[in-house]
Amino acid sequence: MNYIRLTKENIDSEHICCAFSDKKCKQSYQMKKDWLKKEFENGYIFTRLDERAKVFIEYGPAEKAWVPVWAPGYLMIGCFWVSGKYKSNGHGKHLLNEAVETAEKLGKKGLVTIVGKKKFHFMSDTKWLLKQGFEICETIMNGFSLISLDLQKNSSRPFFNDCVKTDPKIENKGCTVYYSNRCPYAEYHVINSLEDSCRKRKIPLKTIKFESMEQAQSSPTPATIFSLYLDGKFITTDISACMDSRFDKITGFGS
Repeated sequence: MNYIRLTKENIDSEHICCAFSDKKCKQSYQMKKDWLKKEFENGYIFTRLDERAKVFIEYGPAEKAWVPVWAPGYLMIGCFWVSGKYKSNGHGKHLLNEAVETAEKLGKKGLVTIVGKKKFHFMSDTKWLLKQGFEICETIMNGFSLISLDLQKNSSRPFFNDCVKTDPKIENKGCTVYYSNRCPYAEYHVINSLEDSCRKRKIPLKTIKFESMEQAQSSPTPATIFSLYLDGKFITTDISACMDSRFDKITGFGS
């Protein structure tokens, strides 16, 4: 199997794995591509399998990552997926090894990423990464953990910024959602699906979009791709919760 590294020169003609055939997400798909183009300038890397599939890894300097984490000298893994029939074929290990080799070449301390204490939607597989040598640096409320694969001994361990150490003070009743264009599904489903779902249920909705790295690094939630709260309580990182058919089951609304 061949792998492709996306760049500013080829990204317009290459797909980015998620939502590439979803017509309704066409605009938010382009927003993700535009986000990637800007992040390439900050050393961001996107490598994928040369197939029409969700088999890819994204990572870049932790200092420039759109997450509320302190991890200077590390590479921060963003999205890392191997889906469907491509599982159990060595793609995950190949992509992770590429990131490790990149970190070694750049003299980095290691790799770091945010996961759920248990597997969270739109986040990497915690158990699998721990089996690959990652260790837990810190776990906070709502079930988020920061894990790292250290390549240098006696390095200062990464940690979450203080802004995520306590629950965000969400005073408004109803739904509050934090999101960014780090995912090609987020914009469409927040602006369309979630608004429709909340309107049907007469639930107030407040949307907060991270437009810059600085905003994301000051986020009250570690999941800056998508985090949904209901009546001030964290509910999920699962974007499918926006959909009318999934909203009640995932949020527990009406139960």
